[in-house]
Amino acid sequence: MRRWLREPLLQFLLAGLLLFVGYAWLNPGTGREAESTRIELTTDDLRQIQVAWLAQGRAPLSPEQLRHLVEARVREEILYREALALGLDQDDTIVRRRLAQKMEFLFEDVAALREPAPGELSTWFASHAERYTLPARASFRHLYFSPDRRGERAREDAAQALAKLAREPAAGPTAETLGDPFMFQDYYGDRPFDDIARSFGPGFARALFQLAPGAWAGPLESGYGWHLVWVDGVTPARVPEFEEVASDVQREWLEEQRAGIRERAFEEMRARYEVVLPAELDAPDLASVPSTGLERPEQPQ
Repeated sequence: MRRWLREPLLQFLLAGLLLFVGYAWLNPGTGREAESTRIELTTDDLRQIQVAWLAQGRAPLSPEQLRHLVEARVREEILYREALALGLDQDDTIVRRRLAQKMEFLFEDVAALREPAPGELSTWFASHAERYTLPARASFRHLYFSPDRRGERAREDAAQALAKLAREPAAGPTAETLGDPFMFQDYYGDRPFDDIARSFGPGFARALFQLAPGAWAGPLESGYGWHLVWVDGVTPARVPEFEEVASDVQREWLEEQRAGIRERAFEEMRARYEVVLPAELDAPDLASVPSTGLERPEQPQ
């Protein structure tokens, strides 16, 4: 026995065993497990969030913006810990945010496994038909009367020209002699409301879609000046048949399923954690949050 006790290898093993038992006694596992499900944000964390925000040259945070950023920090921490529990950090040098993103990707992979049941897409389309409404469209030509050339007489000149065009066709010889050169097009074919509104302004577009096709009308005011308008035709807004937009419906249905699965999975994860937030977060304003070190950084000259 004495000879065995003098063996260096045995002495090394006994010393290691004593160190292991001592560490386990001083660091009980139950405490570590409790700590692993506790997320606590401190006043210093709030200060760090605010500093990072102001460092981007933005206006000071509102209480609602601060709460939103705190919730984003909690979400990131939960996804980070869950990713570590799954071993997603093995052999990966990308840090916390990337691990949280990996968890989001895993949610999407799960969502992609299920295909819609027969009839499910058409039912979903019926309840979301407003998303696919095709906008009203119009085809029209116009005569332009420039305030730069005519000054305050531009609208009056347009009204007088309308009287001369009362019985003129859209492309009659009289029309060509009455207006001023326009920097863009004289004719716009099959254009949606939003396109016309971007080009001429919302007021012009609304008035245009109220006109009866097949006659000169106006004057209508745009951002450029005054116009007489001949509407060739108007296609009213309509909801397309399901077959016309089936591929778009399936894509948006899948994205809705992914979003739902992401949120449900995250809520299940969050339920396993105790989230402790600073009391200052519930203050009606940010006056109670220590502002030391929160001065807006000076912009470089």
